[in-house]
Amino acid sequence: MTQAHSVPISPVSTNHREEVSGIGLALVSAAASGTLGVWGKLAMGLSLSTPTLLTWRFGLTTLLLLALGSFKVSRRERVTLLLLGVLYAGTTVAYFMALTRITASTSALLVYVAPAFVILYGVMARVRPTRWQLGALACTLLGLTVVIGMPGAADGDVLGLLFGGLSGALYGAYLFASGRVARDVPPLTLTAHVTLVCTATFMLMGGVTGQLAVPVMLEHWGVILAMILIPTLVALPALAGAVRRIGAARVSLLASTDPLWAVAFATLLLGEVLAVSQVLGGLLILVGAAFAQRSDRAAPAQ
Repeated sequence: MTQAHSVPISPVSTNHREEVSGIGLALVSAAASGTLGVWGKLAMGLSLSTPTLLTWRFGLTTLLLLALGSFKVSRRERVTLLLLGVLYAGTTVAYFMALTRITASTSALLVYVAPAFVILYGVMARVRPTRWQLGALACTLLGLTVVIGMPGAADGDVLGLLFGGLSGALYGAYLFASGRVARDVPPLTLTAHVTLVCTATFMLMGGVTGQLAVPVMLEHWGVILAMILIPTLVALPALAGAVRRIGAARVSLLASTDPLWAVAFATLLLGEVLAVSQVLGGLLILVGAAFAQRSDRAAPAQ
């Protein structure tokens, strides 16, 4: 039987500067994404609906990137990039569907099992993970469980759990696929196609639910502009750039520091109390992120 390639899922760059920049971009992306909770809570306080918020967030970003010429690709590349956009939009929709049926903590926990799916997709592509990657995955999942919490009595809805699991699977697929089929595409070009699909998705959702509106308050536009700048124009291109440099598996594990940033921002900006469990879980996630940057020779498949 043909043996699987015994190489890491995330290829180690021979250029040290590129590798360091990839790690930095992944952490910048995670930190920028970690602000979403702050903007989301501010939007809720201003009675700004989710479909309205996300439609304007992604729609205005798409128009800006269109003006910058970020849609100039071949027809074949465009189809590929739009399919990646479908994966990203699907992740978001599945996550919000999960939120309607199970707790926010369990929904978040299921999204961040994405590194496990990235490694699984790699194995299916006959690429073996290293022991460091497996150790990193174990530390990361344990840390996430400590930070976010185990599923409780309110998490018995099977459909909600399936939506949560689907969000993690789709996000893992987005990271894995973008590292394979979009490595030569500029990050802003990838971002432009992702935001285009997301705009159409949330505009449709808002229209169907009757929750789509034009913001009228200055505070509404302040939140929308903040979401455009930080968790969109900073986070998405940085994520794409990181995947190009250090691979999907390592990036997915570094992206799992997102909840740590979210907790930190909520503590600093919203005055939320930091729990001991969040500190301990955060340390485990950081250990996992450190393990993910190590490399060794994986054992060959039998």
